[in-house]
Amino acid sequence: MQVTALWRHPVKAHGREALDRVRLVEGQSMPFDRLWAVAHDAAKMEDNHWVGCQNFNRGAKTPGLMAITASLDPQTETLTLRHPDLPDLTVQPDRDGAALIEWVKPLCDPARAQPDHVVRLDRRGYTDTPFPSISLCNAASHAAVESIAMAPLQQERWRGNIWFDGAPAWAEFDWIGREISLGSARLKIEERITRCLATTVNTDTGARDIDTLEALNALGHQDFGIYCTVVQSGEIAVGDSLEVI
Repeated sequence: MQVTALWRHPVKAHGREALDRVRLVEGQSMPFDRLWAVAHDAAKMEDNHWVGCQNFNRGAKTPGLMAITASLDPQTETLTLRHPDLPDLTVQPDRDGAALIEWVKPLCDPARAQPDHVVRLDRRGYTDTPFPSISLCNAASHAAVESIAMAPLQQERWRGNIWFDGAPAWAEFDWIGREISLGSARLKIEERITRCLATTVNTDTGARDIDTLEALNALGHQDFGIYCTVVQSGEIAVGDSLEVI
């Protein structure tokens, strides 16, 4: 099996960035992945504490967010966001949170909770799990969903961190509790990922177009991908081999 893509999402639900390589750190999520998030005006949270996704602006409720792409300079923490219907925005999220909020407001439904402020959570990020997780996705499982949906789908819909090929569809669900090695890192497979309406959105346009949840439910579940934790620090790169231990 082989790693085919690496992705990070610097601001949760607000843009994705492809990487060639990354160094993973034991006990942490992918560096700069979901480091920031946009809390809405009905959020219930404390600074520097993890809370669930219901406190944030996200693609399940605001589909237009799914069309955002990102470029981050890790040294200066300067972030450029792009959307097909908006001018490009370059900000430092800790300093320019208000500018980010104003930029994203045109994508938001005025009848829903509105984006309010930017928050930050170092080392573990605002992942969708109470533990610092990294998501792993199987290209063959993606192709299986395409076959059921009878339509091509962008892999970016699943917002996975690490993509791989070379395994049968859904084989990854049998790895729960085991470890994998890739590059010089080692990860433990923790649990399956249950999916939401965000995956029904076309990541080129930001509009809902394919019912991916119906396709998954045809298989008797609503899961795609698996959550992992880093148990041994190391560097991984596109093209590295992946082995179940």
